[in-house]
Amino acid sequence: MIWRYGIFLWIAATMVVSLLWAPLVPVLAETTRVLYFHIPTAWVTVLALGWSMLHSALYLWKRDLHHDDHAAAAAELGILFCIVATVSGSLWARAMWGSYWNWDPRETSIFFVLLIYGAYLALRGSIEGEERRARLSAVYSIAAFVAVPPLVFVVPRIYSTLHPDPIINATGKVDMDPFIRWCFLSMLVGFTFLFTWLQSLRVRVFRLERRPSV
Repeated sequence: MIWRYGIFLWIAATMVVSLLWAPLVPVLAETTRVLYFHIPTAWVTVLALGWSMLHSALYLWKRDLHHDDHAAAAAELGILFCIVATVSGSLWARAMWGSYWNWDPRETSIFFVLLIYGAYLALRGSIEGEERRARLSAVYSIAAFVAVPPLVFVVPRIYSTLHPDPIINATGKVDMDPFIRWCFLSMLVGFTFLFTWLQSLRVRVFRLERRPSV
């Protein structure tokens, strides 16, 4: 139980340090603060959807509903973190480009990810019968995740983008102030542990819902 409080203390402490004392990136100016939320939530999005895909494959192999619980919970949280990443990115876009939405390749890619996994949730909600729902959802989850790495990592780099990359230099290496790097990595760790906690809670809820009422 203590480690759960530790997650919030860790994130809160890093947030205070990041907002009050971390230096600003010249290109981003005050919007530098957004990267401490935007990038970690985008990272957790990919992590969660990958976790969903992994447990979907495990379900097809072992036919254990425990894996379906993990797959569904991770997909739900992936969408949640994806929405947070989209909203924070829109705020960033408003400050940098003067508009909340510009159909930039990165924005378009994240929009398609939301559509794909929104359809996953719709599929789960439309199928009755645990085994059939789990089987069809697992197949869809595996197929859906195939599109995630190209949409998140490849497509935005193929096409011209307005998205600023002041942290990565022309050689593809990270060029970050040590203080900013510490805050950024600290938030990355904090959000990752936050996901693991929320995942465990959601899986527990699924199990409680499956129990027959007395």
